Amino acid sequence: MDNLQKEREEIIEILGIHFESLYKIPPLAGRILGLLIVDGCKSGLCFENIVAKLAASKSSISTNINLLLKMERIYYITITGDRKKYFKSAPLSNRLTSYLKMIEAESIVINKMHDYRKKTASSIEEQCNLENIISYKNHLLEVEKSLQKTIAEFKKIEINNTNSNN
Repeated sequence: MDNLQKEREEIIEILGIHFESLYKIPPLAGRILGLLIVDGCKSGLCFENIVAKLAASKSSISTNINLLLKMERIYYITITGDRKKYFKSAPLSNRLTSYLKMIEAESIVINKMHDYRKKTASSIEEQCNLENIISYKNHLLEVEKSLQKTIAEFKKIEINNTNSNN
């Protein structure tokens, strides 16, 4: 096995472990997602290619592909005249949009806590808690702005790539 092939397999495995932990998905689903990121970014991979590259059973691959489709971590395209589905990982902007939604949800909770603590801070400990909440609130705002900017940049790139391929 040459070095590039070994590096490719290592990256797929690292991505698989990362996604398994991040999304709380089975190891095979993580590896499918890793494989699609590494090998499927051009034209996608058909079911048979995924089965062959991961050396797993068809039923296991099918189950995990359906999970990833349901989670919107992958999607498929079809080609006129070809009955196969070609699977691709969801665009990076989608993943970052998920993070943004989590940050926005957290901001709502922190804002409520801030409003409450502002009214009730009567001890040194509660005042310290209020200062931490304010600092965290500012951090969330910065992260939110940064994510919005990055998502907009990624969407531009993704649109340009889509237009280039058509």
